[in-house]
Amino acid sequence: MSESSAFAKLVAVVGNAAVQWRRLQGSVGEQAVGATPTIPAARPQGRLPTLKMPTAQGWSAGHKPTAAPGLEVNAFATGLKHPRWIHLLPNGDVTVAEALQSAGQPRTLFEHAMVSTMKRAAAVGESPNRITLLRDADGDGVAEVRETFIEGLRQPFGMALVGDTFYVGNTDGVVALPYSHGATRLTAAPRRITTYKPGGHWTRSLLASRDGRKLYVGVGSLSNIGDSGMAVEEGRACIYELDLASGAQRVFASGLRNPVGLAWEPGSGALWTVVNERDGLGDETPPDYLTSVRDGGFYGWPYCYWGQTVDDRVPQDAAKVATAITPDYALGGHTASLGLCWLPAGTLPGFAEDGMVIGQHGSWNRSTLSGYRVVFVPFTNGCPSGPPRDILSGFLAPDESVSYGRPVGVALGPGSCLLVADDVGDVIWRVSAARPQ
Repeated sequence: MSESSAFAKLVAVVGNAAVQWRRLQGSVGEQAVGATPTIPAARPQGRLPTLKMPTAQGWSAGHKPTAAPGLEVNAFATGLKHPRWIHLLPNGDVTVAEALQSAGQPRTLFEHAMVSTMKRAAAVGESPNRITLLRDADGDGVAEVRETFIEGLRQPFGMALVGDTFYVGNTDGVVALPYSHGATRLTAAPRRITTYKPGGHWTRSLLASRDGRKLYVGVGSLSNIGDSGMAVEEGRACIYELDLASGAQRVFASGLRNPVGLAWEPGSGALWTVVNERDGLGDETPPDYLTSVRDGGFYGWPYCYWGQTVDDRVPQDAAKVATAITPDYALGGHTASLGLCWLPAGTLPGFAEDGMVIGQHGSWNRSTLSGYRVVFVPFTNGCPSGPPRDILSGFLAPDESVSYGRPVGVALGPGSCLLVADDVGDVIWRVSAARPQ
C-alpha cells in the first residue's frame, strides 16, 4: 500500500468515526430550507472532518432516475464523459460541456483522504476538455447525431450564444468562437475575452443579458474559508459583469463562495444564482442557497453566512459583515446545488406555477447525505413561494453506499422537456410528460 493510500484510509476511518459520533449527538435533523430556515448553531469539526461520499456505480441496463408523477424520463444521450453543463442552441441542437476536476497535489492528511474519496466517487480525474453537440433531428426524444463541437479547451463549463459568437467559460477565462447556424463543429482558434484564476472551485458559468450586450460569469473561491489568505482569493467568490463590446468587466456581486447556476427571473428581470456554502460547521450549517443578486451586493463569504452570522474561524472584517445581505431561500446544507434554470408554468405536468429548477449534485461532507436530486422551487411575484418539490430522484441508493448518478446542469430542451446532465451516469436525461400506457 502506498503512503498516500495509507494516509487516505487513516483519515477516512477518522472521518467515519466523526460521522457516527455526530449521529449519536443528534446532529441529524430537518434540513434548513426556505426563506426563514432554522439553522443549527455552528459546530466546528476541527480535526475530525466529516468525509462521506457514495461510490460511483452508474446505471445498469433498464435502471434510471425516478420521475415525479405525471412525468417520464429517458436517456437523451449516453456514453458521454462527465457531462456537466447544457446549452440549447436556437435550432434545437444541444451542446454539452464535458469536464472534470483535476486531483492536484494533496498537502495534508485530510486532502489525501478527500482526493481518494473523490476518485472513488468519479469526481476527479483526467478532464475530457470538450464540448459535444447533440441533435435530435427526428424529434423522438433521443439524440441520434453526436459531434465534437469544440475540443482542446481547459475545463469548459458555461456556454452562451450571442449573435454569431459562441462563448465558453473555461476555468482560466472566457473564450469566443465564430458560430454559423446549424454548425456541428467549430474549428476556429478560441479568442480570449478575459482571464480568471483557475482551480479551486473551477467552474465558470455564463449567462447572457437579454439584450445580448453583456455576459454574467460565476467565479468560485479557491478555498473553503480563505484558508490560504485573502490575497489569493482576490477576484474570486463573485459574479462578474462582462461588457462584450469593450471587453471591460466589473464585479457585479461578491461574497458568494461558489456561485454556479445563473438564471433570469423574467417578471422582474432579476439575476438569480445558486451558491454552495462553506464546510466544517455541521450538517445543516450553513445551508446552500438560492438568491436574487443585487448589483454591488455582498453576501458574506468568508466572514459570515446567512446574513450576518459570523464565522469565528475567519479573521473578521466588521465593516464587511455589516453590509452582508441575507439570501432569499435556503436549500439545505451541503446539497451542492449547481444547476439552475427557469421553468415557465405548465411546461411539465404537475408544475403549474412558474419557478426555478435546481440540479443538486449531492453532498460528500455530512453524516446523512443530501441532494442527489433535481428539484423545483415555485415562484410567486418574482420570489420563492413554497417548499421544493422533486422532479427527479433516485440517484442515490437507499443505504447511501453508491450513487447511480449525480445531477448537475439543467436546461429547457427542444419542445416541452427538461434536460439534466448526470456526470456519474455519463447521461443527459430528458424529462417530459408521461405518455399514456
